[in-house]
Amino acid sequence: MNKKFFDHIVHGGDYNPDQWISTPEIWDEDMRLMKLAHVNSATINIFSWSLIEPEEGVYNFGWLDTMMDKLHANGIDVILATPSGARPPWLAQKYPEVLRVEENGIRNEYGVRHNHCLTSPIYRQKVREINHILAERYKNHPALKMWHISNEYCGECHCELCQEAFRDWLKDYYHNDIEELNEKWWNGFWSHRISDWSQINSPKYRGENHVSAMKLCWNRFVSDSHISFYENEIAPLREITPDIPITTNFMNMYDGIDYQKFASHLDLISWDNYPAWDRGNNGSVAVRTAFAHDAFRSMKGGQPFFMMESTPSLVNWHDVNKLPKPGMQELSSIQSVAHGADSVQYFQWRKSKGGHEKYHGAVVDHCGHENTRVFRDVARLGTVLEKLDSVVGGYSNAKVAVIYDWENSWAIKHYCGFNNLKRDYVGECVKWYKPFYDMGIAVDVIPMDADFSQYDLVIAPYLYMLKDGTAERIEKYIAEGGSFVAGYLFGFVDSNDMCFLGGWPADNLKQVFGVWCEETDSLPEGMKNVATYGGKDYDVVHICDIIHANTAEVLATYGRDFYAGMPALTVNSFGKGKAYYAAFRNDDSFTADFCRELVSQLSIAPDAGIVTPENVTVRKRGNTVFVMNFTDEAAEIELDREYRNIVSGEKISGRVTLDVCGYLVLE
Repeated sequence: MNKKFFDHIVHGGDYNPDQWISTPEIWDEDMRLMKLAHVNSATINIFSWSLIEPEEGVYNFGWLDTMMDKLHANGIDVILATPSGARPPWLAQKYPEVLRVEENGIRNEYGVRHNHCLTSPIYRQKVREINHILAERYKNHPALKMWHISNEYCGECHCELCQEAFRDWLKDYYHNDIEELNEKWWNGFWSHRISDWSQINSPKYRGENHVSAMKLCWNRFVSDSHISFYENEIAPLREITPDIPITTNFMNMYDGIDYQKFASHLDLISWDNYPAWDRGNNGSVAVRTAFAHDAFRSMKGGQPFFMMESTPSLVNWHDVNKLPKPGMQELSSIQSVAHGADSVQYFQWRKSKGGHEKYHGAVVDHCGHENTRVFRDVARLGTVLEKLDSVVGGYSNAKVAVIYDWENSWAIKHYCGFNNLKRDYVGECVKWYKPFYDMGIAVDVIPMDADFSQYDLVIAPYLYMLKDGTAERIEKYIAEGGSFVAGYLFGFVDSNDMCFLGGWPADNLKQVFGVWCEETDSLPEGMKNVATYGGKDYDVVHICDIIHANTAEVLATYGRDFYAGMPALTVNSFGKGKAYYAAFRNDDSFTADFCRELVSQLSIAPDAGIVTPENVTVRKRGNTVFVMNFTDEAAEIELDREYRNIVSGEKISGRVTLDVCGYLVLE
């Protein structure tokens, strides 16, 4: 499902004119500089509540009226933010219940951002009121093109309001049946059976913190609370400005909110992209960033997303804040567009004079003029983005999917057993994603309850938990001709983290995959086993499922320890499809070789036939091909045909050299 909200790539970012209200001449200078930088959009009002409502019921919109008019007069669209991410001091002072209570039971004082209770009726009321006023005031303003809701939702509250809301959530989840909860949480263990809902509190280090099903429920409750808070925020906007699209900015693979569930509540996905470039591992940073891009692109069926924030230079919150080399910001931005972004936006437009983020990168530095390397880089990129209207709203369909599921990530985090030091669910998914990324094959990143039928190949690394119906859907997909690869610890528990009985993987999946898992070995750091596949030995680290091949064909075996010679990789023909079980955590060389073999067997073609060296990647979006050099030196590529270079307008073919941070946009 591809949907266009704009006819061009949106180029701009967070603009904070309220910080410069005493020097309005800077506003005029910003208009001049935005034109020079080829900026066509500004996101404003994100943290302006204390200025637009300095006292309860007293409003000051004059500066915002002026800014909306000024931006529109200069041909710059507005993404208007709601201000709930940072409430004004008077609100916290008068209504202390809006402040969060930490896990230790102490209520926070006023400060920082997102220090608000998601449940508080007063805070929800105040947010709706200010958002209603914003919508009424600007509903017909020609500059308004999108709503940006709050900013980077995150965190949790343990106040009494949230405790009661958690109990109500549990009553709904377990059908108001306390015995069902006792059963699903296995509360007979350690004599934890409850007899009244009031006996349940949120999981805390000083209280109950060893019931994994409870912690899973708390994760779901907190995530649902954010979604409910968001729905409360947008209600007046939906009513008053029904035709204006709405989004909120996600934060990479942040596990505090189920973004895959949240996605259905947004008109389009947006996220904040801050890779740590130029620390000696740009290749691995690039693939992990690409994985995140594809995860967000996949959340609404391939619909393009917005890159709501990125840095035009450095950040201020790393332990050591390394400057990216010249061209890196441009290459990073092009990568986002190649993977489905319809915007390139920055935090921030102009560096703050003071405050916590005064040294965070910006398009306009403290010097205040355009004669900087960063400004020139942004302006040059702006001219390129103006030539890419043809990619807006579109993307090529992927034939490969990797399952990354937010609820599974919580389950992996909470269980106690096997290797408690080495988990890294995201890293495992990226490891299986990387071979296809290297081959220039598009990959969707999907939850376990997505539709598998559109893919030739689905890979499920570390799919420890299976939601209701997932096993049946996997079976149906394989039976109808799909190829499915399961990783270690596959199908061990249900959605309550209750172990499936009768051997793993769960239920009929033992027949589908033709194996059963008897034991799992965990290897300390520095200890390795080996798996022999195709006559080659591969390192095995951290986790080894010890499986028996019933009907499955053994493709690889372990080489050491008491389970030497036992299956490490199997394939089982089931119906019209094939079920693979990779029983061990492997190194990148195994996944690369194995996935190449799968691609060959399934005749999955790269998006384009361009031959590139390692860490020079190819991505196709619609009819546009992007080639990107993430190495630290110039790289040569071989084009498979004649193309038109969209940036230069020239015809190009044969052998081509890409400079450091170089890229091509071809059609």
